[in-house]
Amino acid sequence: MNSLKDYLPALLPIIFLEVILMIFALKSVLKQEKFKFGNKAFWIVIVIIIQILGPILYFVTGREEK
Repeated sequence: MNSLKDYLPALLPIIFLEVILMIFALKSVLKQEKFKFGNKAFWIVIVIIIQILGPILYFVTGREEK
């Protein structure tokens, strides 16, 4: 059976991408006052729980244009 060390080189870029996306999305959610749908608490939960797709969903559909 393969250990985690065998998969780590492939997983590190994905983990890095997810963390960076989550940080940028959370900063944006906290600054934003109006959303297309939902509220601030809803988008915080979505960004944190739905790993890579949550931040992408927020940037594509959740943000109200200024």
